Amino acid sequence: MRLCGITENMDIVLLGSTGSIGTQTLDVCRAHKIGVRALSANRNTALLEAQAREFRPECVCVFDESRYSDMKARLADTYIKVLCGMEGLCGLAGLKCGRVVNAVVGMVGLLPTLAAARAGNDIALANKETLVAGGRLVTDCVRENGVRLLPIDSEHSAIFQCLMGAMGNKLSKIILTASGGPFFGKSRAELESVTVEQALKQPNWSIGAKITVDSATLLNKWLELIEAVRLFDVTPDQVEIVVHRQSIIHSAVEFEDGAIIAQLGTADMRIPIQLALTYPKRLPCPAKKLSLFDAGALTFDRADEVTFRCLAAAKRAVTLDGSAPCIVNSANEAAVALFLKGKIGFLQIGDIVTEALDSLKIIQNPTIDDIMSAKSAAEEFVTSRAGI
Repeated sequence: MRLCGITENMDIVLLGSTGSIGTQTLDVCRAHKIGVRALSANRNTALLEAQAREFRPECVCVFDESRYSDMKARLADTYIKVLCGMEGLCGLAGLKCGRVVNAVVGMVGLLPTLAAARAGNDIALANKETLVAGGRLVTDCVRENGVRLLPIDSEHSAIFQCLMGAMGNKLSKIILTASGGPFFGKSRAELESVTVEQALKQPNWSIGAKITVDSATLLNKWLELIEAVRLFDVTPDQVEIVVHRQSIIHSAVEFEDGAIIAQLGTADMRIPIQLALTYPKRLPCPAKKLSLFDAGALTFDRADEVTFRCLAAAKRAVTLDGSAPCIVNSANEAAVALFLKGKIGFLQIGDIVTEALDSLKIIQNPTIDDIMSAKSAAEEFVTSRAGI
């Protein structure tokens, strides 16, 4: 398997270049002169145009097909090829490159991840839903094609880094940290009237709207639990979720002798992004360095599964396995989208996700068609349940 650790000879394909992770990935590319072979966005053609003119990729893709003509017109004076839709995303992912960075949001990222692996490309993964919904289809495809999955999520990058010096020793558990979101310590009664603006106030990280709401409901932590199970070949019982409000410890691993190794750093996504691009090398990073003196006291609490029903439902889906994780993930995506539009309340997200898991058929050992069908069924359930 290739180790593309020398940035001078490396280029990347960046899916989701206009989002939070995508723009920070380009910060790293600027700092280390990493070439960009292709870029994609959902619908932000203005920013995608600016990125394309700066980085001069071979091609770009706008996922929203209604924006294709606009994108073509914006780049008409360049040699840059413009693609659109899922076919365009998968086409970009299949280009030969040093690494495909998957920073799109939601299950949109599943098929491009499979396309990247089949093309023999290493994958820097920031798209949780790929492993949650795709499960063994993804891990089997990665293994069969001899490529590497390098995590970008701060928590999974931390676990990855903690295991870099494991020397073959077995871990006994993963300690997965959570910021707790903006509503840590609140009761359900206190959350009845939560607004979109309040839910989008993430205490420590600068991330996109959907992921910020997932942080507020704690659903994101379940997505990360599944991701940890898939990436590091552990059971769900070996992953312990710990609320760590300061976001200084990004996660830790406990070995069989009881020793715990943790990774600490500032809450800056450019650190795990850069490692995913330059691994196995560590290079200077523009992120602020951590001062333990400034960090002060570190606290640790248990997650509240009574108030945050999304987390409880999602953990049950892990045990059920099969298409259950896809149902929870897809129902959550649809419910969060409705919440952001003001169509449902904050607490309804967890209620509807729980009902979807209870109501929809679960298929064991699902095919890609089964997964896409489960996605559609969950979305239809949410729309119906919300009365839309």
